[in-house]
Amino acid sequence: MSGHFSRSPEVARRLAATPCGRSDPMPNERIIKKYPNRRLYDTEVSKYITVADVRALVMRGERFRVLDTTNEEDITRAILLQIMLEAESAGKPLFTANMLAQIIRFYGGTMRGLFARYMEQSLNVFAKQQQQVRETLAQDPLHTVTRMTQRSVEMWADFQKEFLRAAGLKNDDKSDSDKSE
Repeated sequence: MSGHFSRSPEVARRLAATPCGRSDPMPNERIIKKYPNRRLYDTEVSKYITVADVRALVMRGERFRVLDTTNEEDITRAILLQIMLEAESAGKPLFTANMLAQIIRFYGGTMRGLFARYMEQSLNVFAKQQQQVRETLAQDPLHTVTRMTQRSVEMWADFQKEFLRAAGLKNDDKSDSDKSE
């Protein structure tokens, strides 16, 4: 990090917190400064950048923090929300109005922290699974699609069995009737 401005111990403590609320320091973290004129300055490449450039950093998985130069406050979340708003407004939205309303209802509620952790963990799991699918498809696409189709059929069959059992209906699957005899 470049030392373009001094930091008080309180600011240093705040800066140690990552955008997701953890307090572990981020190695090789890029610092972007937001000036009162609303311009963003990337200290790593020593030039002004746009919100689109920040989005590119996100897409590449680069670690960064955005600091407001007037008070040295971490405004990374606000910039990320701005990027999301622009993406939601630009094309086909990722979030439906119903999803957004449900998220808003968690603000101020007792389950807010739990919901935030659940969402973060769910997104992490989803990203890992997505990466595994990409890697597997690169190796043997036909085998991967076949395996995924078989797993989908198995999951659907399990769902149907559980649904019928929960509804109190008899299951006509011979393998289950053979087990009970």
